[in-house]
Amino acid sequence: MQPMTIKEIAAAVNGVWWNPREDAAPVTAVCTDSRKITPGCLFLPWVGEKFDGHDFIDMALDKGAAGCLCAKLPQDIRRDKFYIKVDDTRLALRAMASAYRDKFAIPFVQITGSVGKTTTKEMIAAVLGAKYRTLKTPENFNNDIGTPLTLFGLGPEHEAAVIETGMNHFGEIEYLGALVRPDVAVISNIGDAHIEFLGSREGILKAKCEIFEHLKEGGLVVLNGDDALLNTVQVPFRTIRCGQSEHCQARITEIADHGVDGITCTVVTEKDTYALTVPAPGAYMAYSASIAVAVGEELGLSHEEIVRGVAAYEPAGSRMRVVHLPEGRILLDDCYNANPQSVTAALEVLAKTECDRRVAVLGDMGELGALTDQAHYNMGALAAMLGIDFVAAIGEKAARIADGTAQSGGEVLHFSTKEEALKTLKEELRPGTAMLVKASHAMHFGALVDALQEDYD
Repeated sequence: MQPMTIKEIAAAVNGVWWNPREDAAPVTAVCTDSRKITPGCLFLPWVGEKFDGHDFIDMALDKGAAGCLCAKLPQDIRRDKFYIKVDDTRLALRAMASAYRDKFAIPFVQITGSVGKTTTKEMIAAVLGAKYRTLKTPENFNNDIGTPLTLFGLGPEHEAAVIETGMNHFGEIEYLGALVRPDVAVISNIGDAHIEFLGSREGILKAKCEIFEHLKEGGLVVLNGDDALLNTVQVPFRTIRCGQSEHCQARITEIADHGVDGITCTVVTEKDTYALTVPAPGAYMAYSASIAVAVGEELGLSHEEIVRGVAAYEPAGSRMRVVHLPEGRILLDDCYNANPQSVTAALEVLAKTECDRRVAVLGDMGELGALTDQAHYNMGALAAMLGIDFVAAIGEKAARIADGTAQSGGEVLHFSTKEEALKTLKEELRPGTAMLVKASHAMHFGALVDALQEDYD
């Protein structure tokens, strides 16, 4: 973060600097977690349903924070620290990040979608990174805390920014879009994720389309052209659709699946034809690649830079991360999150993996509302129909996965917890076995992946 003076911050957030002094040093970092204070940072107390960060202001200052934004002042005001009083710390964080974002006249790409938005973010960043020094959203910093903190990561070295924005309620993409104010707006697809809060896929589409509200005049919209709902979108911006359909301006052809080694495909645009190598499994990766091609062309990359950027893609975190273990064992670590569309894609990858035996470890999927029972049942049935040799279903909702697998003729065991399942999973990870591990993030299946690797480290 480039320095911001206390006076500059107070003006940006429309706050009152409670104890102004001339020798106050500029701030070069912002922190919302009192456990992660860095010397000289600005502490912003976050207010949640079960906690109030204002209770930790003194602790943060004792740990080295230079001062704080706060909606309520602590009882004792320290003369060696600064205090900026605001009405709402959440809105103040957005206002401060917005003012900071204004310092950078570089292209911004904003991404949302039901499935694959992080993969698409990483792919676009890999492509733009072949030409530009590019800031990208780290990890899952895609909400009303993470997006402002990501923007504070901008520095004079950056020449482009790729910002992922997530949501589970109406208004959230608009809120984040007001911060990002993109030159390019990308929607990866419309699925069932968060349907519990948004009512229907049409509701999800409406929420995702909030991304256009702060797209700059003359900006570009990039959409999945094979998504039926996205094909209903008409906006007063230049639009490129990416996919295998004939109407797509960035058209995917000649997809070849090379299992865990990745895919190859061709993307044809009005300008050029790109033969691409994607070093990650799953035919669906061609969509992220084609979107990245469209963004790359828009931002002036050469043919060689785009091809090289796609080939440099690396998955983020537990998103179809391929782990090779001794004696031909393969772990497909895809446990960052799960919904019906992403589980379907992951099971298809597992089914196509060259190995002696295939095992799917599937857990609860969250925020599906009335679809919950049927969606879990369908995933179990699909695993059986794809010929998966054994399914381990873990969690309360996953009992329906077990039902779907068993009633479709598959071999399955249901476990209430990860701990109950671990011994069986270690036994099932035999030589020549490929094992997929996937569930919603709340299930914390990363612990399973770690435990399964322990015997081979």
